[in-house]
Amino acid sequence: MTNLKTLREQLTEVDMKIIDLIHQRQSLSKNIGSIKRKAGKPTRDFMREKQVLELATSHAEKLNMEPDVIVDVMQLLIKSSLKTQEKARVQAEGQGSGRSALIIGGAGRMGNWFVEFMKSQGFDVHIADPNANGETENTFSNWQETDDRYDVTVVAAPLRESASILSQMLDKTRTGLIFDIGSLKAPFKETLIQMAEKGMQVASIHPMFGPNTDLLTGKHIIFMEVGSDQSLEKAQKLFESTTAQQIKMSLDNHDFAISYVLGLSHALNIAFAKVLSASGEKKDLLSKLSSTTFKDQLGVAKRVTDENPHLYYEIQYLNKFSLKTIAELNQAIQDIFDFVDTGNEADFVAMMEQGKSYFSDV
Repeated sequence: MTNLKTLREQLTEVDMKIIDLIHQRQSLSKNIGSIKRKAGKPTRDFMREKQVLELATSHAEKLNMEPDVIVDVMQLLIKSSLKTQEKARVQAEGQGSGRSALIIGGAGRMGNWFVEFMKSQGFDVHIADPNANGETENTFSNWQETDDRYDVTVVAAPLRESASILSQMLDKTRTGLIFDIGSLKAPFKETLIQMAEKGMQVASIHPMFGPNTDLLTGKHIIFMEVGSDQSLEKAQKLFESTTAQQIKMSLDNHDFAISYVLGLSHALNIAFAKVLSASGEKKDLLSKLSSTTFKDQLGVAKRVTDENPHLYYEIQYLNKFSLKTIAELNQAIQDIFDFVDTGNEADFVAMMEQGKSYFSDV
């Protein structure tokens, strides 16, 4: 009879073969990506992904394996392939050869994301941030210490600080493409418009992803024109070689949508975390007893509370639409309280049915 040690050795051998095969798959994927680029084809091929998953499911069923597990594994492998191909395409088609970029706020988390992204495109990247290590010649504690020679300037500072920086740039009439990455646009909407009217190359974007993102597949970037179509096109072109979905909208529509997309979701999870923290129950106990829904909600709430609370306050406070959204959330909570308090099952059910109807149309 085979002993445990022998079986574990055999299992380790299989694991190493799996890793070797994954390495082989990534190498093939890199070659495929190169062929796609030369043929002018996009990085992502949804039809091919569908075929890969269907073949994997069919083969798993023939082996009496659980298809869901295999699908999960294949999706991870597909994501890895896309990541490999996207990085190679960004480097190959990069817009930065012989050009320079200044990232204001480059020592921050999203600022650092743009530092690495612009470097990957071949830009000579400089950082202006009081929190940055100023020992290198490419780092400045204040953007005003830099000369006006940058092809692209990214303003990645906090919202109120970004408003001040853009206002100062307006006075100095900086050249080159300038765009902010703010989660709201109201704090500097008028300044952006004045910059464009002055003939400056200016646009505004909002990356709808966090600083830990390493693959833009499935991610969105919002682009806002503030008076110069040409400047907006230049900003969009920086992301042309990625698989991110580009969305164009007006500055006003952006802040209204963000009051729900960020404001509502943030407020809901902050309230959820507050109720739990005030409950007196130990987190570990609740986690052990939790349902799937509770665990999912815990994960989202943790990600929210791990973020910069000052930034999250700015997203609420500086958005003129936020109070309306929070009031709507407050009314919904009050309605649930009243339905339960009075035993009003019909209206409670109707509220859930209304939500179900909304999601069925999304």
